[in-house]
Amino acid sequence: MSHFEIGERDFMLDGQPHRIISGALHYFRVHPEQWADRIRKARQMGLNAIETYIPWNAHAPARGIFETSGILDLGRFLDLVSAEGMHAIVRPGPYICAEWDNGGLPAWLFDSGVNAIREDDDAYLGAIREYFEQLAPILVPRQIDTGGPIILIQIENEYGAYGDDHVYLEKLVQINRDIGLTVPFTTVDQPEDRMLANGSLPELHKTGSFGSRAAERLAILRRYQPTGPLMCSEFWVGWFDHWGAHHHTTAAEPAAEELDVMLGLGASVNIYMFHGGTNFGFTNGANDKGVYQPTVTSYDYDAPLDESGNPTAKYWALRAVIAKYADLDDSDVPVPTQPMDHAVVQLSSKVSLWESLDQLGEENQERVLPTHDDLAHYSGFSVYSIEVAVSGPSVLDFDAIRDRAQVFLNRQPVGTMARDHHETSITLPNDAVGTLQILVEDQGRVNYGPRLGEPKGLIGEGRINGKAVEEWNCLPLDLAGIPGGLPGANHHPVAPDQPVSGPAFVLGDFEVHTPADTFLSMGGWTKGIVWINGFCLGRYWSRGPQDALYVPGPLLRKEKNSITVFELHAARAPIVELVPAPGLGHTEY
Repeated sequence: MSHFEIGERDFMLDGQPHRIISGALHYFRVHPEQWADRIRKARQMGLNAIETYIPWNAHAPARGIFETSGILDLGRFLDLVSAEGMHAIVRPGPYICAEWDNGGLPAWLFDSGVNAIREDDDAYLGAIREYFEQLAPILVPRQIDTGGPIILIQIENEYGAYGDDHVYLEKLVQINRDIGLTVPFTTVDQPEDRMLANGSLPELHKTGSFGSRAAERLAILRRYQPTGPLMCSEFWVGWFDHWGAHHHTTAAEPAAEELDVMLGLGASVNIYMFHGGTNFGFTNGANDKGVYQPTVTSYDYDAPLDESGNPTAKYWALRAVIAKYADLDDSDVPVPTQPMDHAVVQLSSKVSLWESLDQLGEENQERVLPTHDDLAHYSGFSVYSIEVAVSGPSVLDFDAIRDRAQVFLNRQPVGTMARDHHETSITLPNDAVGTLQILVEDQGRVNYGPRLGEPKGLIGEGRINGKAVEEWNCLPLDLAGIPGGLPGANHHPVAPDQPVSGPAFVLGDFEVHTPADTFLSMGGWTKGIVWINGFCLGRYWSRGPQDALYVPGPLLRKEKNSITVFELHAARAPIVELVPAPGLGHTEY
């Protein structure tokens, strides 16, 4: 057993000064069979700790459920950290940001009596208490004083950028203590006066988040944290990407120089991100500071260890700096992995969305236009439909679209309304008669700022020529069974040179002789979702910058593998390619 505490000037491990050199690695963004590899490569770079958030909404998709298997097996992840001889820093939130859907907060919170988030609200704190009680059996026995790897727990996350409710923070601290957490607690904020003053409590150790001007920002932090060790617990060495923007990169040399400054000043550090991973499925978040910007599927982050787990130039540059302050074994270094060879995959059948609806859920009849949240549908897609009979020209409009609505009349496309373009209305064909269907996509909930917790779907009132529509049929799409191939649906064969018209599911099989990491290029496709062997890789979109999806080698099987593509618009041909390198897109210049 060991003991870890915050001393007058240093972190203290068993009575001796200890510097933390940590890296962020989110278990929920990495295939579980790759956890050990990524952790080992962190140690080989010279790190002595791994930091991870905990995404409450991933573990608790509904109240009363707490999932801890597969990619959510936090206990196994922490045990692997310990087995590598490393410590762990855990950030359970409840809010995490992390460019993660809704900042990690469950969307069901507002359906359970919660009136306010991230402040002193009884119902919100009650839900948090339940969450921490579910975490207790995982975290408490894995603290360092009971032989585990956990040395620090973070309270909330950059709270000073959001609020200043110190009563809320005090109650959150008490919840952490009540479940049995005894290691030191920290907070993190950007080193600005307002944020540092509002985001912590006197009894919590303050740390900073920044990516440049390290000496200046550590000096500001020291004014607010006069005793104890200085720590940058989010040292940003890269950045994330939005759909329709450029791929962000950060040069290795400036990051290495800033790290050298911090370590030279005696500070501790957590590199964010050491290894970013992937926003599999529907887990990506979004930002909205006037324009809605959903985050791409890749969370490569231009990190020292890239999305497929290979060291980059930044890895070696940071390792060289760390070697000045710690003893590293130059014979113990990672070896790049070999990706699969290029392969072309022909998809063989197609199932129209419209012919699949009866297998994708139960339709709800509503007099008032419901949001996704009203239907307890917290991610993915839905189909709204009404019967129309209009003479002459007509316009369909809504109070708001969250986040993208494709409009069809009698299954024929009319057009699209998109939140990022602030579009809320569309012209219907003249003399529109028949079934109007609206395919709505939740593209990821905002993860930062005052728009946390916003409902998704069609918002407010729906009108045709200004008159409210009062009868709606709403079908939340349950896509959990899609990887099984829609066995009861009408499958149509597709030829190799035949264009694909969506919305439709396009399916096929391919063989692999030696499974290894690869990337799925979606060139020629427009927008949609991909599953391989029942695992949802995430979203693709021709607007970029990302044009290929990471496929972890452990997902693949020898011989036969299945692929399902949900294409919303169109593709040149039912063909995808497995390529050996990522396609993260163009940079700014």
